[in-house]
Amino acid sequence: MAKRAHHTNGGDGPCPIMRTCGGCEWLGLPYRKQLKRKHAAMEELFAPCIERFSWDVSVEPVLGMGSSRESGPVTTADAPLASPRGFRHKAASPFAPGAHGAIRGGFFARGTHDIVACPACAVEAPGARELLNDVAACAQSLGIPAYDEDRRCGQLRYAIVRKGWRTGETMLTLVTRSREVPHLDELADALRRAHPELVCVAHNINPRVTNAILGGETRILAGSPRMRDELLGCTFEISPVSFYQVNPQQTEVLYQRAIEGMRLSDGDTLLDTYCGSGTIGLCAAAAARSADIDVVLVGVERNKEGVRDAVRNAQINELDGASTFIARDATEYMRQAAAQGEHVDVLVMDPPRAGSTPEFIEAAAALAPRRIVYISCNPVTQVRDLELLGEAGFALERLTPVDMFPHTTHVETVAVLTRS
Repeated sequence: MAKRAHHTNGGDGPCPIMRTCGGCEWLGLPYRKQLKRKHAAMEELFAPCIERFSWDVSVEPVLGMGSSRESGPVTTADAPLASPRGFRHKAASPFAPGAHGAIRGGFFARGTHDIVACPACAVEAPGARELLNDVAACAQSLGIPAYDEDRRCGQLRYAIVRKGWRTGETMLTLVTRSREVPHLDELADALRRAHPELVCVAHNINPRVTNAILGGETRILAGSPRMRDELLGCTFEISPVSFYQVNPQQTEVLYQRAIEGMRLSDGDTLLDTYCGSGTIGLCAAAAARSADIDVVLVGVERNKEGVRDAVRNAQINELDGASTFIARDATEYMRQAAAQGEHVDVLVMDPPRAGSTPEFIEAAAALAPRRIVYISCNPVTQVRDLELLGEAGFALERLTPVDMFPHTTHVETVAVLTRS
């Protein structure tokens, strides 16, 4: 489908492109009403499961964003009148050819590949959209052609920006159709001169005809191979292809609720499944260390690159002596560990949007953890999995929704379960 320019009238509510972009469908709704609607939706979604198992638990108020990082989370009753802004610390732009060699960038209009130009975005971190627009302008001046989806020619497909919440460091990934792109190094140098906060400029190659943004090969064009950010007092290195939460301020809220639910004790073994680069498990281990509690952290992740990041992050935070990260399918690992008579005390799981699997839950139950903390980015699949955990002998103790993406219908949840 061709990428076409999409014009807006410039006077449409709190954002001039909110109706064409479609990314923030609730941007015009007062924040208190957003949280109230989300809470009602979560109550309706989880009620049948709670009733089936007669769990003595109710859905807690949605934890929304405060007006600043110091104010902490808010709930429906005390939500500020001012809507959250500037909280998305990851931003991306598709590119397409325009007239006379011009490069167009912005957002895809909802349900299409029509490009909506975006001079500035209310919910992205300050400076992110400016950098993305500079990519288009600078590439155009250097004669680097934008990728044409219909003709399958040209080079520049996407740019992705990550900005550190605590550190201010910025990482840029340029996605092109092929590896050899004239003037790409010049583009990286020019952008670093214009944006001194850029600590890393990476080049990802995606030659496929696909809607996926990233391809399988990434190399560093300029600067460091990683950027750094901080969560709950821990430092994390983020590579261009690492998973890292888009809203770090609310990530701290999410992780804090998860850590509280773990109730770690001295000598506990904490198993972090779907561990990625180790952020949840390492934050929990660091919190335990601060409370003079000794725990053993085991992280399991199928992605080998994620495991390498986790090992590095453990070293950075001086937790490598008490942590082990394994590149393996979590279900297979748990099955073998249970067969060998091994046991874990607390299990944390943060699966993708598709949720977990019956096989995973069966293997997790075989390890007989006293507590399971289930972080979900898709409550619909989490409800399905809670049914299976209930059948496996676990009881829901606490359910906390967190507003990771204000102005959208999206909700993330932390479910704490105990073994009956």
